[in-house]
Amino acid sequence: MLLLITDTADKNGSVALARAEPPSAVELIEAAPLAGGNFAAQIVPHIADLLARHKFGKNDIGAFVVVAGPGSFTGLRVGLAAVKALAEILRKPIVPVSLLEIVAHGGQSRGKVVAALDAGRGEVYVGEYDTAGKKLSEERVLGREEFFSLARETSAVTSDDSLASAARSAGLSIQLIAVPDAATIARFGFGKLQAGEIVSPEFLEADYIRRSDAEIFAQPGAKK
Repeated sequence: MLLLITDTADKNGSVALARAEPPSAVELIEAAPLAGGNFAAQIVPHIADLLARHKFGKNDIGAFVVVAGPGSFTGLRVGLAAVKALAEILRKPIVPVSLLEIVAHGGQSRGKVVAALDAGRGEVYVGEYDTAGKKLSEERVLGREEFFSLARETSAVTSDDSLASAARSAGLSIQLIAVPDAATIARFGFGKLQAGEIVSPEFLEADYIRRSDAEIFAQPGAKK
């Protein structure tokens, strides 16, 4: 099966092709970087180039694996819109994946684990999982001090160097893993595909976690 993987959650993203065979064999064919700030103009041409370079047509795509969050509002909207359009035309399944969940599974801790990613503005994206893959709470945004308090009570893992350094400076033990790349996202997504964790285009939604500036400033008394 040919998988198309898209990741537009961060300021720099990627599109990739991978070949997947049950039960768990996933081979990355190629990943193409997307430069930040202009995903809308790049994503579809990059997908077309990847397919053509490896002598595939769009109808060869068997499923879409898309990073659904957390991350950039604009980036996630662009990435998910492209996947929605292609999946609707091709009538292929979509596998949305969470970066926090991937980070949680990338650690070596047993039992409950807190996955964390730097959200900017002194905030942290947080998700709590167990090693069986069960989500223990809704993914959310915490202030750094709130995250430090939570991390003192359980194992923590991140792929952000700066967040790991700050946590260690605060006296916390935190595992630092590699930033999830296209191959890691593809393997994780294929596992979810086999488990039937798919959505149709009309139900694909970004998991922003944090409200947009427009929503925040629209609240009565909000300061710009």
